[in-house]
Amino acid sequence: MAFQGKKLINNPNDVVTEFIEGLVETYHGLQYLDGFPEVKVVLRADVSGATYDKVAVISGGGSGHEPAQAGYVGEGLLTASICGDVFASPTVDSILAGIRAVTGPMGCLLIVTVLLYPEPGYRFVGIDCCIANYTGDRLNFGLAAEQARSEGYKIETVIVGDDCALPKSQGIAGRRGLAGTILVNKVAGAVAAAGLSLADVASEAKRASEVVGTMGVALSVCTLPGQVTSDRLGPGKMELGLGIVSYFILISTEPSEHGEPGAAVADLQPVDVVVTHVLKQILESNYVPITRGNSVVLMINGLGATPVMELMIAAGKTVPKLQLEFGLLVERVYTGSFMTSLDMKGFSISIMKVDQTLLQHLDASTKAPHWPVGSAGNRPPAKIPVPLPSSRSMKSDELLSRPLQLTEQGHILEVAIEAAANAIINMRDILNDWDSTVGDGDCGSTMYKGATAVLDDMKKYYPLNNAAETVNEIGSSVRRAMGGTSGVLYTIFCKAAYAQLKANSDSIVTAKQWAEALEAAIAAVSKYGGASTGYRTLLDALIPALAVLKERLTSGEDSCTSFVLSSEAAVAGAGSTKDMQAQAGRSSYVSAAILATVPDPGAMAAAAWYRAAALAVKDKFHPSFNSSINKSES
Repeated sequence: MAFQGKKLINNPNDVVTEFIEGLVETYHGLQYLDGFPEVKVVLRADVSGATYDKVAVISGGGSGHEPAQAGYVGEGLLTASICGDVFASPTVDSILAGIRAVTGPMGCLLIVTVLLYPEPGYRFVGIDCCIANYTGDRLNFGLAAEQARSEGYKIETVIVGDDCALPKSQGIAGRRGLAGTILVNKVAGAVAAAGLSLADVASEAKRASEVVGTMGVALSVCTLPGQVTSDRLGPGKMELGLGIVSYFILISTEPSEHGEPGAAVADLQPVDVVVTHVLKQILESNYVPITRGNSVVLMINGLGATPVMELMIAAGKTVPKLQLEFGLLVERVYTGSFMTSLDMKGFSISIMKVDQTLLQHLDASTKAPHWPVGSAGNRPPAKIPVPLPSSRSMKSDELLSRPLQLTEQGHILEVAIEAAANAIINMRDILNDWDSTVGDGDCGSTMYKGATAVLDDMKKYYPLNNAAETVNEIGSSVRRAMGGTSGVLYTIFCKAAYAQLKANSDSIVTAKQWAEALEAAIAAVSKYGGASTGYRTLLDALIPALAVLKERLTSGEDSCTSFVLSSEAAVAGAGSTKDMQAQAGRSSYVSAAILATVPDPGAMAAAAWYRAAALAVKDKFHPSFNSSINKSES
């Protein structure tokens, strides 16, 4: 039986913006950007990116986990928090707005904890606080980071994965970021407040993220605003080992090939038994490098509807177990609701190995209201939202547009782009057919939208005589038109290539510089998407192409021939995906027998546009292509 959840709210669609308004009214040291409802960013009221002389530390994610992360904005902790809708990743535009608002010359560290979305064969059965390291948050923060870098900002990212609940995953579905993220945030904030460099802040945050583990137990599911409450967990039941600070518990509705366990539903046990189970999972499963004699800090985190009394009982039972049974020195204990899941009942335990340096960072002063600190000082009589900052790349006196007359390089770009886009358009149906076997059946339609947008925009906007800006505009077209993971990955691809090309001052791009741009683009897709060679993705077409292109150019082969030969490698690489076991995306849930019947549609699409561009350039411009390229290399 399900019943309507009781909430003290107005319109369910407005809960996040109204939460932010209440937060900044309560704590005068906080402010928000004037971008509602699309942009939901909480920031320090005393910081402006134009004048800020320290490293900015930004985190964020879906709302519903309050006080995380907006409650940790303040001097000595986060500089800004990016808020998504309830249990939804924040948009790229929101993340970019936050970066632009608070980042000065010292740069910005993005601390990413990422959201897990259910794949085919799974259903929602509970929402606690789960975060898997390769989907919405990772890609959106990654794209925002690449865009910010292309605008001149110094950006580093740290991805937190402190989950100790589930077996170590295959492929790129990494450990989830849970309540231990709050400790990592605190370490990063303290280092930044001390005035250290971006590299030092990122290094210390990464070190902290590698020595913290989290797991817990839930006594109920939570209720989304405006939705019904499930009674899936009946009286006398609890769920152990579910990575409790996680958004979605997933239970397979199809047989699992790999036999991974889901959340364990058990009879309700005394807290002594629960604590013992959780501690053994964290400390005896080789997730974190904690051994007898180490110093640790402990966080007991409520999930939203757990009384303080029960949290304190759990803390009181956990400390002596850590000391007597595991031989650990407990240096600090943090007990409270730090990262919740709306009104879920339950708690998580986080344990971090510490040395004196990490302890100093954790003890350092902060004005973040939920570390916790009070709302001290006089509250200003009125709050005027901070205007949204403009992009550094926007030029008021120079609008990019298609040139009236194309240079030789401009003609080459036009022919290559047109051929690549048309190849994708012509493959829409076959890509959809392949994707219906191994994915959700829309790869062709998604790529078609991007290709048609590129063709339309090229006629009006692309500055084809400027290779770097043209690649950047392709990324903008793709970002606007293409949805899903493919759209984000291709936008990251273009933005990374643009940043590499922009670093070159020559008006004509050499073949070597194109290869370097391709290499940078592939590296960015691998970094933020998590895939590499053999993962059955578009990279299985592009990585072989890059290898052949670099090899041929180094051996002295002419530019056009090198391009064509590398495209043959792309086609061969894409075809070989039929023999690969997927380790990324929805295909990773499909059996090997089914995967062997079709190639990866994303790899085939990448090979198709790359091959089409190479052949078009060869047919129309060879040898003039070599002449124009080689001339600039001489």
